[in-house]
Amino acid sequence: MTTTEMFEFDKAYGSIVAGVDEAGRGPLAGPVVAACCAPCGIFIDGFNDSKKLSEKKREELFDKITDSGMIYAVSVVDEKTIDAINILNATKKAMENCVKTLTIMPDIVLIDAVKGLNLPFRQLALIKADAKSYSVAAASIIAKVTRDRLMRAYDAEYPLYGFNKHKGYGTAAHIAAIKKFGPCEIHRRTFIGNFIDE
Repeated sequence: MTTTEMFEFDKAYGSIVAGVDEAGRGPLAGPVVAACCAPCGIFIDGFNDSKKLSEKKREELFDKITDSGMIYAVSVVDEKTIDAINILNATKKAMENCVKTLTIMPDIVLIDAVKGLNLPFRQLALIKADAKSYSVAAASIIAKVTRDRLMRAYDAEYPLYGFNKHKGYGTAAHIAAIKKFGPCEIHRRTFIGNFIDE
């Protein structure tokens, strides 16, 4: 879908549509980050599912979104909470947190795939919403760039693991580093049991 088609897709659901997406459900380290965005009629060309955009393009769109006047919120749930309540519940917690801190009341909240959020608004979970909905695509970009920036900061703090390259995902190099050096503070213990002896 083109960005214009995604923009029109949202219009069918109301005048104030908020989109929600997350980044970081799969990695072995670091937080899960959710973002919620209500574009409120502001159009920026070039949106797509954040995973289909280059890192440079995501960064450019992130700056455009955050400078545009779109209403958005971000929630970060750390690895210790993920270990305590599991990744699905941590994802739901992050999504609920960011929606509830919006400064407007949306007509509906469109969510990428995750069902059953505890929200005071009408909600609809859609498969591949980040490739259909303009507001969800915006949220996807915000969540992904926010998380990538956090992981680059963690790379400076924990340089042995290569977080700058893989952002905590389970690449061969990352798994090899865990086996060689053991886990660091931001590793998800419930995700890395197969790679360590503790």
